[in-house]
Amino acid sequence: IMNSKIIVYMPELNEGETIYEVLKSIPERLFDFSTIELLVVNDGSNDNTTSESVRAGATIINHNYNKGVGSAFQTALHYALKVNADILVSIDADGQFDVNQIEEMVMPILNNQADFAIGNRFSAGKPDKMPKIKFWGNIQISRIVSFVGNSKILDASCGFRAYSKDCLLSLNLHGSFTYTHETILDLVDKGFRVAQVPVKVIYFEDRVSRIANNLFQYAIKTSSIIFKCLKDYKPLQFFLSIAFFVFFIALLLGGFAFVHWMQTGTITPYKSFGIIALALSGMALLLVILALIGDMLNRIRHNQEKILYLLKKNYFEKD
Repeated sequence: IMNSKIIVYMPELNEGETIYEVLKSIPERLFDFSTIELLVVNDGSNDNTTSESVRAGATIINHNYNKGVGSAFQTALHYALKVNADILVSIDADGQFDVNQIEEMVMPILNNQADFAIGNRFSAGKPDKMPKIKFWGNIQISRIVSFVGNSKILDASCGFRAYSKDCLLSLNLHGSFTYTHETILDLVDKGFRVAQVPVKVIYFEDRVSRIANNLFQYAIKTSSIIFKCLKDYKPLQFFLSIAFFVFFIALLLGGFAFVHWMQTGTITPYKSFGIIALALSGMALLLVILALIGDMLNRIRHNQEKILYLLKKNYFEKD
């Protein structure tokens, strides 16, 4: 691959003990890429992460404080576009994943079988030493992402991934907490093909996850991101579903009051049911109008995304 560049990126938060060994273990040759660059985004570490990364020969970008893995990925994405990288690979810095599988991750993109690839840690079931509650939670999140994105996603939370240049130019992310689910939903919504590559993973018993150290908090924040994606990418279905639910409640209450009126000639003592049913019917109508407005705005958003893609392509490739 003549004059081609691949960036292997790692987000960092106090990984000074492992980062050097992980960086040095990355193969010095990946297919026929002419340039392999190691990129570390130091997300507010207060240990020797920076010096260890530099010692290993990596390019390092420092955040002044901990902004979150989502922000770290956006920093890496912007840098990859700035240096005109052809492929960006993201992998954890703690040695959890096998760096020798980077080529397997990149292969579907090079063979034009996919536009981006995500790792699947669960091809053989629950990985050894992975907590059962965490495994269960990952499966549920993957099911929700699959539902929202209309694509069967096996492991939506895996951080071992590869992205083509077109994907990098097309991504427009908003979440700072994490990026894993939003990137899938954003790219699938834009019609990009995804490959799911079985990957090996090692779980350390004393390792506390930077993202999911509090499962309840993780579930709340992740659900919020997915909820926003559903609202933004499928506003018609989102608001119509709520409208139908509200109208169904209105029909139940109104129907009950109507049947009582037919039987007795009065809606007393269920007058409040009739009033609530009328109010809910009006609310349902407003939600239908909101759904139509949301659908119109979604078409505008798609056009803006296309314009933004062309602007970024022109901006980053002008040299």
